[in-house]
Amino acid sequence: MSGNTFGNLFAVTNFGESHGPAIGCVIDGCPPGMRLSEADIQPDLDRRRPGTSRFVTQRNEPDTVEILSGVYEGQTTGTPICLLIKNTDQRSKDYGNILESFRPGHADYTYFQKYGIRDPRGGGRSSARLTAPMVAAGAVAKKWLFERYGTVFRGCMTQVGELPIGFESWNFVPDNAFFAPVADVSALETYMDALRKAGDSCGARIRVSAANVPVGLGEPLFDKMDSDIAYAMMGINAVKGVEIGAGFASVTQRGSTHGDSLSPQGFRSNNAGGVLGGITTGQDLEVSIVVKPTSSIITPRESIDVAGQSTEVITKGRHDPCVGIRATPIAEAMLALVVIEHALRQRAQCGDVTVGLKPINASA
Repeated sequence: MSGNTFGNLFAVTNFGESHGPAIGCVIDGCPPGMRLSEADIQPDLDRRRPGTSRFVTQRNEPDTVEILSGVYEGQTTGTPICLLIKNTDQRSKDYGNILESFRPGHADYTYFQKYGIRDPRGGGRSSARLTAPMVAAGAVAKKWLFERYGTVFRGCMTQVGELPIGFESWNFVPDNAFFAPVADVSALETYMDALRKAGDSCGARIRVSAANVPVGLGEPLFDKMDSDIAYAMMGINAVKGVEIGAGFASVTQRGSTHGDSLSPQGFRSNNAGGVLGGITTGQDLEVSIVVKPTSSIITPRESIDVAGQSTEVITKGRHDPCVGIRATPIAEAMLALVVIEHALRQRAQCGDVTVGLKPINASA
């Protein structure tokens, strides 16, 4: 294994580089007989793609997906599905000044130490652009899970930099560039404009959830649903923290509060985030991730070159002042890939699953 494949029964092998001719993935294990076309995948890619507002990188990639295999007469065949996304707006010359130096916060240093060679153009293989194929694969997983169980995935931004974002309604999320669940995002716009002018960056916090998740998915020890979710989320570029349910807030809760009481109608709360003992409860899966500040900034920073000598690095090019702005559809996709993996595993071991009783979910 070389770290480029996610999953086993629904295995997604990611390929390409930020400034190569194309990026993409091969999905091996998608069940046959599902209607699938590019139109099922493109909307999620459009949500993630760059150049959609002044608050993200102005690299203008259409991220148009092509299905090269695994679909015949509009249906999946059960054979590998190859999804291709061509790169069309590379500006490799922007990286000429870092060929011999390492950008602080980036994978330049570690890639060079590991392989003895690196592709400096846009970060090469370590670029967040490689999340696009995972979003495409996640769209396939979402479609199968929705058609079979009615599972719905959604996400939103809950904090950007120092600014917490309240929750008003999921309906507001598609209406602004931040995936924020609020009607008025003017404060976020002002904050990001000031940050860009300062040549700096900030982090973000993202909430992602899944509703109508079948009961009983996950394994009791090493392949727990929540541990696999954490593994998947930490595989997203720039993610530095993951919480399930109440997460780190659990430290201030009492056992009498944290343990989710049950009634004949279902659970009274969801501090567990939809997982107990590594197995889904049928409640909404609730996950939060923290994305670090963008490492590519124009503010000069101290570093070293390939010879180990001191140097100063200024990263030019087109970069997100907050990579977390486009992280919501990525987190949704990775959560979907974890759920479909466990759904297929459950079918193999115990037969198909049911959604079970509709629990009382205290979350918004």
